[in-house]
Amino acid sequence: MIYIYNDYAGTHSTALAAAYHLNKLPTDRKLTKDEILHVDYFNKLTQKDFGKFFLHGIDEDGHPVYSIGRKRSKFFVPALKQLSTILQERYGQKEKIIFSNTSPTVPLAMTMGGFFSRGIHIDFIGVPLLVIGAKQACDTIQHLVEHTKQTAKSSSEDIVILDNKNFK
Repeated sequence: MIYIYNDYAGTHSTALAAAYHLNKLPTDRKLTKDEILHVDYFNKLTQKDFGKFFLHGIDEDGHPVYSIGRKRSKFFVPALKQLSTILQERYGQKEKIIFSNTSPTVPLAMTMGGFFSRGIHIDFIGVPLLVIGAKQACDTIQHLVEHTKQTAKSSSEDIVILDNKNFK
């Protein structure tokens, strides 16, 4: 099984989701500023990283956990699903792939923080907003990750796309 968390930039909510998935963050309390800023890839990717897969690690069940930034494209994940299907059919390999959209978990503070920090490089405004947004979103992101894992285990489909709109 392969997990792929995706959102606009692939560097904020996806990084947090991957860290929660890999048990790298505490789940019994709100995150600290230091914990947030030390999450792998959090606020570190740039525009040149859109569309690239980043491996965050292997989970407790031996499954790789990736993230990717897809910008605003509504076609990106369906195209990846179709490519995955083609490759699975051509090479006879059937491995479950889970695409989980983390965008619905993103609060306004995180959106604005990402714009200021990554978009126009004004970190003294952007980073504090990102921290506020991450603290606001951490519980929702944890629930999304648990939902993603549960759906992955219970689904009979080889390739699953979770839009996660219920996590807004």
